[in-house]
Amino acid sequence: MYFNEHIDQSVVDNLEQIAESDLFAIYAVGSQTYLLVQRHQGTPWMALRISGDGLFRISALLNEAMRHLYRNVSSRLSPNHVGEGGAAASSDGP
Repeated sequence: MYFNEHIDQSVVDNLEQIAESDLFAIYAVGSQTYLLVQRHQGTPWMALRISGDGLFRISALLNEAMRHLYRNVSSRLSPNHVGEGGAAASSDGP
C-alpha cells in the first residue's frame, strides 16, 4: 500500500476507471493493483495504491465501519430514540 499526497491528474488519464463517485474514483493500474483517488477540485488530488488482496481486506473493514455508522444514524432516527429529556419519543397523540 502506498499513499501519495499529491497526484497529477494526468497520471490517471490512461488508466481504466473501475468506479467513481463525485469525489472519488478507483482505477486499475495493472498487476492486480488499484488506485483510489480523491478528486476534489479545491485541493490537490490524493491517491492510495492498493493491491488486490489489500482491496479485499480493506473492503471488509469499510463494511464494518459502514455498519457502525448506520447503527448510530438509524438509532437517532428511530421513533424509539430516547431524547434529551429521558423519555422515548412517542407516535401516540397528546
